[in-house]
Amino acid sequence: MTRRPLFPLAAILLAVLLAACNPQTANDDPKQSAAPAPATSAAPSGAGGGPPEGALSLTEAIAKIPKGVEKRDGYERDSFKHWTDEDEDGCPTRAEVLIEEATTKPEQGERCTLTGGAWTSSYDGVEVTDAKRLDIDHMVPLAEAWDSGAHAWSDKRRQAYANDLTAPRSLIAVTAKTNRSKGDKDPADWLPPAADAHCTYAADWTATKLRWQLNADEAERTALLNLAGHCPGTAVEDEPAP
Repeated sequence: MTRRPLFPLAAILLAVLLAACNPQTANDDPKQSAAPAPATSAAPSGAGGGPPEGALSLTEAIAKIPKGVEKRDGYERDSFKHWTDEDEDGCPTRAEVLIEEATTKPEQGERCTLTGGAWTSSYDGVEVTDAKRLDIDHMVPLAEAWDSGAHAWSDKRRQAYANDLTAPRSLIAVTAKTNRSKGDKDPADWLPPAADAHCTYAADWTATKLRWQLNADEAERTALLNLAGHCPGTAVEDEPAP
């Protein structure tokens, strides 16, 4: 299955429009602080430099996330069947993401075996040339999704969430080290080591929660709003999941 490009209206559109972005972490962890770094720009700004038409500011988008408390009871990772081959083209979800996000495309062999290629891990800015060093990260981890409402979903919907290739940032390829450091933590407890990734990360997290109507507890919401205060030009546009 080919993932949709970043810009179609049918996909979640995320834009970081700052000239410089240097948010601090919600818990002021010095290990996650860094010098200012330029932000990326994923979409044109709207009139007056605001969000594109139809998009929300990051603060507005956070306000739309349903409020709720987390519920971990009964969680098992196997509750989310993942790395399936939804379009039956021989490539499971993991390989689809690797192919789509490669900065240098890998060669594809039998049973979608990938060789060569290059990737940039957005969480830490590390260049990777061995796909085995990459994990495919669920932007909102499976356990966090369960806590935030997925415990009430059908098996079919949980599988759709775990293999969501139609939203560009629901699944991303990052270094195994950063993915395992993140674990099932939300932004109140973990942010990417690269400070210039914080605004995009907050937008991606928020868009994923909105897309799947997953709730946020108070600590998570406070952390996101703290980030949003440092990312005034960040915009989020979302489309509900099927």
